[in-house]
Amino acid sequence: MVDYEEAAGHWQASEKDAVRMPEAELRDAMEKFVASHRVCALACASSDGSLVRNTPIEYEWFDGAFWMFSEGGLKFRALESNKNVCLAIFDPDPTFGHLAGMQVTGRAEVLEPFGPDYLAACGHKGIPAERLRALPFTMMVIRVRPTRVDMLCSAFKDGGYDVRQWLEP
Repeated sequence: MVDYEEAAGHWQASEKDAVRMPEAELRDAMEKFVASHRVCALACASSDGSLVRNTPIEYEWFDGAFWMFSEGGLKFRALESNKNVCLAIFDPDPTFGHLAGMQVTGRAEVLEPFGPDYLAACGHKGIPAERLRALPFTMMVIRVRPTRVDMLCSAFKDGGYDVRQWLEP
């Protein structure tokens, strides 16, 4: 028989004895990791669980959030009823002993097309709003604000820290 509770609690149990990085150092490592990647997997599910999506999508990181442009797709059906999401960012081909990846739990918001935050995302990405207005569909922007970030990085061992670190911004 599978003990799901025991399996689910594995990392939480180990967190209490983990050798933690100073918060400023961890934030810096996380920022550098996010900046060195451009694609994440955005996981979302409808509130009733009937629809689950995991979409590879390009992101921009600024103003403490992940910003993603999207032509559309079933993820929006899920996001309509459930704003809780998870992003995964990872090195595509790690070598043994050099693993690095990040899981970001957060809240998604689909921005009002051509509203102030939408236009800010366009400006940051360098996309003229007029170009998006000319499209035959509405380009959507999803903003995800992290509520927890878990990072696994083999290099943390070099500093005497546990390889798994977490932050609740």
